[in-house]
This record gives sequence, structure tokens and C-alpha cells, in this order.
Amino acid sequence: MAGNIFLEVVTPEKIVVSETIQSVTAPGSEGEFGVLVGHTPFLATLKLGTLHFKDEAGKERAVFINGGFAETLPNKVTVLAESAERRSDIDAARSKAALERAQKRLESKETTVDFDRAKLALARAQARLSLAESRKMDGFQ
Repeated sequence: MAGNIFLEVVTPEKIVVSETIQSVTAPGSEGEFGVLVGHTPFLATLKLGTLHFKDEAGKERAVFINGGFAETLPNKVTVLAESAERRSDIDAARSKAALERAQKRLESKETTVDFDRAKLALARAQARLSLAESRKMDGFQ
């Protein structure tokens, strides 16, 4: 089915994406899912990962998503995320530093370390760094 849909990615602080697109693929908690125009309405929980979409011109775009919810309608997808960043906005050096901090916390012998929180910080940093580094491979600088 040819046509475009409207995508909004919103966090408590800002609107990250608000544009007409061709398709979107999201990291659902039950598995990745894709949406095209005319999709059946549904709600889904999202896990940490990368939301990929094709803009109106067919160019691949990506956004880091740190969990949240997605509402899919036949002509619109709304993502309410805990946090989100466009690939072009991710600071690779900052992500690498966060990754190293999380690794040190997990390797620590201190009893005051919250290991669950450190594991989540490590996963976030890995996902952000991976997405930022993929920008270099795609020619996005």
C-alpha cells in the first residue's frame, strides 16, 4: 500500500521527531515491529533500542529509544519514550565515557553499587555508542 504516515517521537522534555515518513521499525518489548500506512491500530510497549524510519524521500533515519510506548494508527505512529535521541545528536565520546563508567561499576567489589542500575546504564551506553558509530559508517557526520 503506497502512502506516507506521520511519526511523532516525544519525551517528557521535548519532541524528537515530528514528520511525515514512509515506514518505521520499532524495538517492541515483544519483538521488533514495522509499520506502513494503513496499519491496524495497536498499542505496544518499547524496550531500549533503535527506532529506524524512512523519511519522505526514502532516506534511512534512526533514533535511540530508552523504553516507552507506541500507539499505531492507520496514518500515524506516536512514540512516548522515557528518553530519545536522533542518531545525529548522540555524542560518541560521551557515550564511550558512560560505557566505561558502567563497566567499572559492574566490575567493582563495593557493596554500595546498584548492579541493576549499572547494567541498565551499560545497555544504554552500548546502544547509544553503537548507533553513533553507525553514523560514521553511513557517511553521517
